[in-house]
Amino acid sequence: MILASAGAASSWSLIIWVVVLVVFMYFFMIRPQQKETKKKNEMMASMAVGDTVLTTSGFYGVIIAIQEDTVIVEFGSNKNCRIPMQTAAIAEIEKPESATTAASTDK
Repeated sequence: MILASAGAASSWSLIIWVVVLVVFMYFFMIRPQQKETKKKNEMMASMAVGDTVLTTSGFYGVIIAIQEDTVIVEFGSNKNCRIPMQTAAIAEIEKPESATTAASTDK
């Protein structure tokens, strides 16, 4: 009788630990990834011609055309270096007006 109640108690504690582990994984792994994905999708939706972008390979350029899942980015001051890229290759977007406001606040 005593052994049966001890076995039931240990199974409940096991269930509680599994639930705690799942909650821990959700808040420390799944939820931050969902937030990051949402942020990236919002960034891609706000992309416009003339924005300065940083690619995943570390190059800065300016968007000159946008198609469905491809953008044409112009690199450097030499206006002949235009490369089509997938939108997934863009790591950051900087709007032209945010660059001018940052420069004016530095003065």
